[in-house]
Amino acid sequence: MECVANARPLIKLHIIWKKDGVPISSGISDYSRRLTILNPTLGDSGYYECEAVLRSSSVPAVAEGAYLSVLEPPQFVKEPERHITAEMEKVVAIPCQAKGVPPPDMAWYKDASLIHPEQLSRFQLLADGSLQISGLLPDDTGMFQCFARNAAGEVQTTTYLAVTSIAPNITRGPQDSTVIDGMSVILNCETSGAPRPAITWQKGERILASGSVQLPRFTLLESGSLLVSPAHLTDAGTYTCLATNSRGVDEASADLVVWARTRITDPPQDQSVIKGTKASMSCGVTHDPSVDVRYIWEKDGAPLGTESGPRLRLDETGTLHISQTWSGDIGTYTCKVLSAGGNDSRSAHLRVRQLPHAPESPVAVLSPLEKRAINLTWAKPFDGNSPLLRYLVEISENNAPWTVLLASVDPELTWVVVRGLVPARSYQFRLCAVNDVGRSQFSKDTERVSLPEEPPSAPPQNVIASGRTNQSIMIQWQPPPESHQNGVLKGYIIRYCLAGLPVGYQFKNITNADVNNLLLEDLIIWTNYEIEVAAYNSAGLGVYSMKVTEWTLQGVPTVPPGNVQTEATNSTTIRFTWNPPSPQFINGINQGYKLIAWEPEHEEEATVVTVRPNFQDSVHVGYVVGLKKFTEYLTSVLCFTTPGDGPRSPPQLVRTHEDVPGPVGHLSFSEILDTSLKVSWQEPLEKNGILTGYRISWEEYNRTNTRVTHYLPNVTLEYRVTGLTALTTYTIEVAAMTSKGQGQVSSSTISSGVPPELPGAPTNLGISNIGPRSVTLQFRPGYDGKTSISRWQVEAQVGQNGEAEEWGLVHQLANEPDARSLEVPNLNPYTYYSFRMRQVNIVGTSPPSLPSRRIQTLQAPPDVAPANVTLRTASETSLWLRWMPLLEQEYNGNPDSVGYRIRYLRSDGRGRAVVHVIHDRVEREYTIEDLEEWTEYRVQVQAFNAIGSGPWSHLVLGRTRESVPSSGPSNVSAQATSSSSMLVRWSDIPEADCNGLILGYKVMYKEKDSEARARFWLAEGNTSRSAQLTGLGKFMLYEIRVLAFTRIGDGVPSRPPILERTLDDVPGPPVGMLFPEVRTTSVRLIWQPPTAPNGIILAYQLTHRLNTTTANAAVSEVLGPSTRQYTATGLQPEATYLFSITAQTRKGWGEAAEALVVTTEKRDRPQPPSKPLVRQEDVRARSVLLSWEPGSDGLSPVRFYTVQTRELPSGEWALHPASISHNATAFVVDRLKPFTSYKFRVKATNDIGDSEYSEESESLTTLQAAPEEAPTILSVTPHTTTSVLIRWQPPSEDKINGILLGFRLRYRELLYDSLRGFTLHGIGNPGATWAELTPVYAVHNLSEVSLTQYELDNLSKHRRYEIRMSVYNAVGEGPPSPPQEVFVGEAVPTGAPQNVAVKAATATQLDVTWEPPPTESQNGDIQGYKIHFWEAQRQNESARVKTLFLPETGVKLKNLTGYTSYWVSIAAFNAAGDGPRSTPVTARTQQAAPSAPGSIRFSELTTTSVNVSWEPPPLPNGILEGYRLVYEPCMPVDGVSKIVTVDVKGNSPLWMKVKDLAEGITYRFRIRAKTFAYGPDVEANITTGPGEGAPGPPGEPFISRYGSAITIHWTSGDPGQGPITRYVIEARPSDEGLWDILIKDIPKEVTSYTFSMDILKQGVSYDFRVIAVNDYGYGTPSTPSPSVSAQKANPFYEEWWFLVVIALVGLIFILLLVFVLIIRGQSKKYAKKSDSGNGSKANALTHGEMVSLDESSFPALELNNRRLSVKNSFCRKNGIYTRSPPRPSPGSLHYSDEDVTKYNDLIPAESSSLTEKPSEVSDSQGSDSEYEVDPAHQKAHSFVNHYISDPTYYNSWRRQQKGISRAQAYSYTESDSGEPDHTPLSNSTSTQQGSLFRPKASRTPTPQTPGNPPSQPGTLYRPPSSLAPGSRAPIAGFSSFV
Repeated sequence: MECVANARPLIKLHIIWKKDGVPISSGISDYSRRLTILNPTLGDSGYYECEAVLRSSSVPAVAEGAYLSVLEPPQFVKEPERHITAEMEKVVAIPCQAKGVPPPDMAWYKDASLIHPEQLSRFQLLADGSLQISGLLPDDTGMFQCFARNAAGEVQTTTYLAVTSIAPNITRGPQDSTVIDGMSVILNCETSGAPRPAITWQKGERILASGSVQLPRFTLLESGSLLVSPAHLTDAGTYTCLATNSRGVDEASADLVVWARTRITDPPQDQSVIKGTKASMSCGVTHDPSVDVRYIWEKDGAPLGTESGPRLRLDETGTLHISQTWSGDIGTYTCKVLSAGGNDSRSAHLRVRQLPHAPESPVAVLSPLEKRAINLTWAKPFDGNSPLLRYLVEISENNAPWTVLLASVDPELTWVVVRGLVPARSYQFRLCAVNDVGRSQFSKDTERVSLPEEPPSAPPQNVIASGRTNQSIMIQWQPPPESHQNGVLKGYIIRYCLAGLPVGYQFKNITNADVNNLLLEDLIIWTNYEIEVAAYNSAGLGVYSMKVTEWTLQGVPTVPPGNVQTEATNSTTIRFTWNPPSPQFINGINQGYKLIAWEPEHEEEATVVTVRPNFQDSVHVGYVVGLKKFTEYLTSVLCFTTPGDGPRSPPQLVRTHEDVPGPVGHLSFSEILDTSLKVSWQEPLEKNGILTGYRISWEEYNRTNTRVTHYLPNVTLEYRVTGLTALTTYTIEVAAMTSKGQGQVSSSTISSGVPPELPGAPTNLGISNIGPRSVTLQFRPGYDGKTSISRWQVEAQVGQNGEAEEWGLVHQLANEPDARSLEVPNLNPYTYYSFRMRQVNIVGTSPPSLPSRRIQTLQAPPDVAPANVTLRTASETSLWLRWMPLLEQEYNGNPDSVGYRIRYLRSDGRGRAVVHVIHDRVEREYTIEDLEEWTEYRVQVQAFNAIGSGPWSHLVLGRTRESVPSSGPSNVSAQATSSSSMLVRWSDIPEADCNGLILGYKVMYKEKDSEARARFWLAEGNTSRSAQLTGLGKFMLYEIRVLAFTRIGDGVPSRPPILERTLDDVPGPPVGMLFPEVRTTSVRLIWQPPTAPNGIILAYQLTHRLNTTTANAAVSEVLGPSTRQYTATGLQPEATYLFSITAQTRKGWGEAAEALVVTTEKRDRPQPPSKPLVRQEDVRARSVLLSWEPGSDGLSPVRFYTVQTRELPSGEWALHPASISHNATAFVVDRLKPFTSYKFRVKATNDIGDSEYSEESESLTTLQAAPEEAPTILSVTPHTTTSVLIRWQPPSEDKINGILLGFRLRYRELLYDSLRGFTLHGIGNPGATWAELTPVYAVHNLSEVSLTQYELDNLSKHRRYEIRMSVYNAVGEGPPSPPQEVFVGEAVPTGAPQNVAVKAATATQLDVTWEPPPTESQNGDIQGYKIHFWEAQRQNESARVKTLFLPETGVKLKNLTGYTSYWVSIAAFNAAGDGPRSTPVTARTQQAAPSAPGSIRFSELTTTSVNVSWEPPPLPNGILEGYRLVYEPCMPVDGVSKIVTVDVKGNSPLWMKVKDLAEGITYRFRIRAKTFAYGPDVEANITTGPGEGAPGPPGEPFISRYGSAITIHWTSGDPGQGPITRYVIEARPSDEGLWDILIKDIPKEVTSYTFSMDILKQGVSYDFRVIAVNDYGYGTPSTPSPSVSAQKANPFYEEWWFLVVIALVGLIFILLLVFVLIIRGQSKKYAKKSDSGNGSKANALTHGEMVSLDESSFPALELNNRRLSVKNSFCRKNGIYTRSPPRPSPGSLHYSDEDVTKYNDLIPAESSSLTEKPSEVSDSQGSDSEYEVDPAHQKAHSFVNHYISDPTYYNSWRRQQKGISRAQAYSYTESDSGEPDHTPLSNSTSTQQGSLFRPKASRTPTPQTPGNPPSQPGTLYRPPSSLAPGSRAPIAGFSSFV
């Protein structure tokens, strides 16, 4: 290239060559004019430029340039092989790539023909020039040429393509594999073959995947391999791969083993533990049994060495235990599980909580902005790894103890303004932080901060003014509340002025703050003043109190009434006239006038009559009556006011008129002769005028024609009456006379010649005409004392127990000497009276008559009404009425008929009066139910009895409690104002239905037919009459009702509901868009109308477009309003479309609903979303924000999501009702419960269906919320007069919504209880709210959460209070409970009566005394007492209550049971109710006579004996000393009727054997018990046998002896009406003793019996007889057997020679003893025996008879009259016993026989006593008195003669042989079984001396019967004990009984 440039100077011309802007230097020549490029290459191509520059010149350079292009001919970079072989149906690419400049064009030829790829779809020219052929065919075989051409040239290359077909061959078959459950596995199956083989996978016969079949989870890969994803345990088995083409088939198989996946199923959970406690992180794993697992724990990514320390421990389940946690343990812990079955890991965070640190740097300073406030700041402390819940601030005021000021300060704050402090006080603060572990230590105390003083902010309290005198008023007050003094008080200012007058204030300054009263003096009399008081301190004067007005006291009038005139109008009355004084001188309220009259010498005895003022008349008239007749009086008049009397008018002298005189005094007689007597008298006490004389007259008794009258002068006081007839009764009368006439006559009768005497008592009192208040007494006059009776006196004893009562005078009748009956008035109804009479004559009063019979007056209606009637509010519909019941003496009738009648009606007169009857006479309260709410009632009470009703009590007023309105407002209307609002109007509620003060209204509204709860719109104020509802649903039909509410709550809604629809609007989007059918070119869409149609749907518009295009390209179509589906066609396959549908109303088109759809047929259900996550900051009390990641949509877009919640620990999964948008990945789950643990899971839904649910979220706990329920107040009861006791039940735990911190108590005083004009108060100010009418609540916080009751004290007396309760937690306070009302001021006594003492007065009365409860616990006036008493042994059955309606301190409990312990407890009661009962005190009544014994029973009845038993008395009434048994025949026996009396000592046994009865006779038995006296008896009859149907007599007994045994034989007799059951043998001494049973219970089969002679008395002859027994009783005895002697051969020590030897030895011994004594006692005198009579007495024959009871409680009878020479009264006379024989019986017995026959003269007058008394025991002689010996003093070997009752056998006792010991024959037993008892009771084995010895069985002594009689030949019966006498020694103290 050449470049020629020209310039001057040429020397400076310079040429520069550049290539592409870069200077070049090579190839330049010819002075730079030429550029030469040798062998150009492609790199030399470019833009060459030549630039000419003139050096050192400002001439610009010039340049020229040109492009150089270098061409390169084509050159192959890649060529095909010369021969290519390919398989059919495969794809082959023939490479051919060339380069060159410019790039060459490529062209292909087959078999020399140009290939056009755009016309052949199987041929494709690739970008690099290669040729690709798809789906090879055999025709594709041939020569292919590749040409590369450009401007520089052309090249070519060739290859030959051969297309082949090959049989299938599996080149890489499947291998046996092991896979983990849930993982993927690929089973290989790579093949070769042409055409390409088709692959089919089978498991057994089941095809899993092929070209046309593909089961879920089995995917055929492109290579032919099978992808199993995910693998399930059921997938284990053999899999076969089949490769098939047209040339053949190949197959290969492999086994697949599926292991259960190793999963962490119990992952560690985020934990928060308290420092020092133990944390456990679980890592529960499920895995295949054939694999081993290994656990690895990491903390914050670093492995944990559990062996490094004892605090960390890993157990075999993989759980990590961390003990003694501390802050170093905080972190994220990961559990990794390694195994052949898979690995898994889970993480959890461990938080170690501890107490927070104390807040730091607290500072308190005065607030610069607010008065009385302090700013408190602090630094936030370490929170202890747990969010702070609150701060707690404490305050110390004036160095007082710390108290809680703020219990819950927001933990986010670091400052707080403390308000409401008190000026002039100093404050110090400290605070602590609280987290859920607990409370930190308190911070340092702040510096003490003092508030400046301020003037007092409250007036003095309780300012009271009271007129002290007529010129002074006393003012009293109390200081302002301490919290309002705002400093140190310096004094008070009192200002006062005349009330209502325009005058200035006067001031008084009190400079001493301790003075709280002032006497304002020098005031005007009877004037009203206004007074105010204010306190002041150093800062200034405080607030004046409310004005109090008070009058000075009234003064007394200063002038008397004027123009006073007095005159007598009769003998006892004076008339006064006067003019009132001028009002200005009265100085008060004129209370009236006093008319005064007095005798001149007796001014202190003035008669005063009070006259009410008469303000109409100028002249006042008054009378003083009841004055003495004919007496001078001074009279005066005065005016008086409340303070006192004014001056009297000047006295005027007036004399009452003359009148007839009274009776003369002391009429008497003296010098009584046959024809004359002297009459004396005295002047009348009441002369009533000037006496003019006396009149005396006399006449013969009842003969008026003999009357003689004389008139005597006034000085004559005696007169001798002459000319009388001797011994004649005269009536003498004397009367005084004045000018007004003759006075009252005094008369008397007298017999001439007979002086009068004291009268005698009346007799024959009879009672008739008994009425309620009077009776008529008939009587016979007693001796009149020879003169007439001037007066009759009646005395009475009142009460049922008359003997103890005093006699009192109840009536007198004068001047009726001939009366024979009189009426006694003024008695009390239904009262017991006993009357007696006295008669009075001129001498004196007679003695009383005998008392009349006791009568009871008739009943009468009560005279008085119940007292102390009070009425209190009980509830909204009830009133509590109380009264004092009548006292017993006021019943006037039977107490059982006394009751009360209650009458009540509304105070406004509406309705009728209602009457309720109470039949309980001691009832003192009643709750009147079913009343109208908030209504005043008038109530009265009266008492009634069976006769009638008493007077009504005074009216009491009461108002029922406020309630909720009972109806809704009227005229409710509604009008829609927009599509979301409407106006509601209403009218008033009828007044009768208000039931309280209406505070406002609530509009209830809800959609019609909706199940949702109604919503409320509040309209406050009772003047509201309309409300605008907003936020309503559009075009929605609403039900609307209106209700009113009071402070109690909501009333009844109005009805019927008003229906109103909001206006229409554009609609909301249609819902439920789904695509049930999707094809590659069409879809079918369905939808539902909008949930908010907001009007009538007129049409739908549907549009669709490709999601990639703009809205302008959308296809739209308008459909009818009823269309619900649409099919879009002509769509592109495999494309995404956006469908949109919108609805139309008359207001326009609404919001559109959109959805995407893919035109494919490969749609599936979506995959589940990821595990939902919740961040802690997104957790609220009732909602959480849930987020997730969507899963695969299965080629069908997700339409919506669904959330399920589960409440832990045991709740079920529940569907959350909200619908969640398809494109949402987060959602606020609401409607949760506060402070509750939850888990969540999510699922997606597309057109195909639902996905599986996602994994469960981690558990989380919602935050606390304010409680939603109030405590239930169970009761509010007055506790004292200033406190109430509140009991409540806390809300259920699930309603507290957190941790309960305490209770909040609100209370306030209700003013309306004392305001009768409350309704007017409300009407007068219609705008007044309830807050203005009632005080605000006072609040008490109770932080003890376990409290269920609390005493609220320091309340005001006689006020009604309203009480509400709520609970609070850390978040806030719950709703308040419904208000409870209580009246404070009346409370039941809280203390019991003291010092209760009980003393027994009688057997039926206890005297109880006590002291009242302590004054501080009485809570009001004690109105009476309730005495609770009950028997100690029978509390439930015997409990009684006596109510004493007087505050007395003693009572007598009567009609009690004798000798019974009673418990007594006393409770006081007042108007509020009963107080607590005192501790029971016990006492026992005194003994009384017992009640009758229980029933008498008879057993073992024979012809001559019977066993009598009885029950003890049910009411012993004391210590039983014994019983008295009396029996006698009902008809005389042989002309004799004997009455036998037996006294049984002691209270057991309760039976006795009577043996001296006669056959076939009926006897009457009477038994009575004795304490200190005998009680009533019980009676029963019994007839001796044999009874009807009893057996006849057996054959005569035959006796045989065998040594010491006796055998009795007999023959059977008539069995009677029943078979014989047994035999009995009786015995008696042959000398005619009494028969007694010897052997009992002999079996019926035997006819002989053998027994030992040892059971008989030795040396005595006995008779025996046999009695048969059947079911009808004992039969007739057999004939007695011949006598048999019970004498045995004497042993050697009873032989005569043995006795002689013993006597000689004894004699020698005595002589030796005497000799020794004589030697030793020579110097001593022998002392005479002091008891020389002892021996003689001991051996004397006495007739002392005694029955005693030994210590074994068995009766024994001993008679030691062994030397009885005279039979005394036991002899028989005329064949008849004149003295009944004694009978053995239990106890110490007293016998007395009373013979009521003609033989009485043969019997000693006194009743003898038969007593067993051993002669060795006592020195006293036997007597006829009852005598008892201590059983312990008896001889050990006592015996009983069973025949002692028969005196003819007395001598048989002397035939007893001495010194013979007796073997035991029987033993005592309690058993009736017949088995021998070898453990006898007590000393039952002792050997006894006695004639008959029987054991005791049950109550009756019976011999033992062997259990099994031995079988012996013949009929001889030998019981085991009869021939085997025992050998045991006798035991002292035991007596056998026969």
